[in-house]
Amino acid sequence: LHTDHLEGHYAPRPKVRWNPIAAVLAHDAQVATAGITTVLDALRVGMDDDADMNSADMRKLADAIEDSVQQDRLRADHFIHLRCEVSAPDCLAAFAHFDGDDRIKLASLMDHAPGQRQFVDLETYAYYYQRKLKLTDREFQQFCEKRMAESATNSGSNRAFIAAACHQRGIVLASHDDATTGHVDEAIEQGVRVAEFPTTKEAAKASKGAGLGVLMGAPNVMRGASHSGNVSARTLAGEGLLDILSSDYIPFSLIQSAFFLGDVVGGISLPQAVAMVSKNPAEAVGLADRGVIEQGRRADLVRVRLDDHVPVVRTVWRQGRRVA
Repeated sequence: LHTDHLEGHYAPRPKVRWNPIAAVLAHDAQVATAGITTVLDALRVGMDDDADMNSADMRKLADAIEDSVQQDRLRADHFIHLRCEVSAPDCLAAFAHFDGDDRIKLASLMDHAPGQRQFVDLETYAYYYQRKLKLTDREFQQFCEKRMAESATNSGSNRAFIAAACHQRGIVLASHDDATTGHVDEAIEQGVRVAEFPTTKEAAKASKGAGLGVLMGAPNVMRGASHSGNVSARTLAGEGLLDILSSDYIPFSLIQSAFFLGDVVGGISLPQAVAMVSKNPAEAVGLADRGVIEQGRRADLVRVRLDDHVPVVRTVWRQGRRVA
């Protein structure tokens, strides 16, 4: 349900743009050979001033996905996931680029401003952004102040507008990086159905109790920790608070985590772990025709074997047709 992998094929270096159809095909090949038969490609809505891409680039990628689906170029089944940065001044204008796009299945309401959610710890935020942008301490302070001011100005109204628009269009909503019960209460009020990457056990427990599907990254499972220092997916799994895994930034991590989770967290069987990468995500976004192996469902299948504790994908079928 959440993969940031496509953008890297389209913009592999700063100021470099690859042919968008070629980028989609390269992404698709890696996804399919990792055993993924349905993927929601994440596209950004709302950009920072320092971003190397813009909303026109995202629209080009969306058009390339649609064209490739229509021309039967792709191995996996592709939909779109909008990563809506609600603190960004251009968020609503960028969201308008996707009016009428029927391929969108999921939209996440994100706010990556410093001092809250994913980046409560400003040292972690500095590690991400000060190093990346090569800012002096004074420049970084100004950078943080600007981001926090934008969040205070834009987040509330943008979040409400996008939530209402998604409900009208039948797009599933996800919260993102919820850290407190207050964040979860806000998500429930806005009709969110998926809690994407809660950063604390408190938020995950509140989300689970409210009936939201709790989603964490498969790389978090494999590493044993969040890359930004927040709650571990293994911890949530051990508490019965994990429903869905996403590949996040490494496509192959999805099938890895399905075979690995039960080895590091007691009480989780292989079928339960596999459901986190198949049945549960399909149900979360309303894809009732797939996600389990049973009569009447799509024949989306993966033949895999373990070799030195690493899953080796041997064959992949989508709707009964071999694609890898």
